[in-house]
Amino acid sequence: MTPVRWGDLEELFGRHGAYGNCWCMYWRVSRREFSSGMERGGEGNRHGLRSLVESGHVPGLLAYFYGVPVGWCAIGPRNDFPPLNRSRTLRRVDDRPVWSIVCFFMVKGFRGKGLMGPFLQAAVSWARENGARIVEGYPEDPGDQRLSGYSGYMGLVSAFEKAGFVEVERRMPRQPIMRYYVEGVETVLAG
Repeated sequence: MTPVRWGDLEELFGRHGAYGNCWCMYWRVSRREFSSGMERGGEGNRHGLRSLVESGHVPGLLAYFYGVPVGWCAIGPRNDFPPLNRSRTLRRVDDRPVWSIVCFFMVKGFRGKGLMGPFLQAAVSWARENGARIVEGYPEDPGDQRLSGYSGYMGLVSAFEKAGFVEVERRMPRQPIMRYYVEGVETVLAG
């Protein structure tokens, strides 16, 4: 995601900013800042993400289908997402530097087609190219329950497993912490 692609992101997210005017700012700012950004129909969050992009920061990846934007994945060094460290469920497992994947968005018509796995692989490749040694995700484990609305926005365990991620911690029944160990880094299995 670069400044030249901002129009593509706006097209993808639509007038509601992907998930209820979030504009993928939920894990980037304090809860107070996020709530403030939700005022005026999410315009503050939209502005926050655009400012990040215009500063040269790459907040995530876009997926295209024949030149049309169809998907989004928010990824970056864990420090880009301060609320993770304040979460009882998603706080750090250890002090190792990791990159985090915190959000997916696919347009209707492309959901449920098995695209999250290839998107995860692309995200890991991009992170590796930018120095990541460990990529971490926090997907939903719905069990036999059906997901509704945006409840799977952080991904699904099954897709993460297929992409080579392993569970390293589970503090809540439905949301494990999963890691992908980039080549050359020891593999640690969940215990």
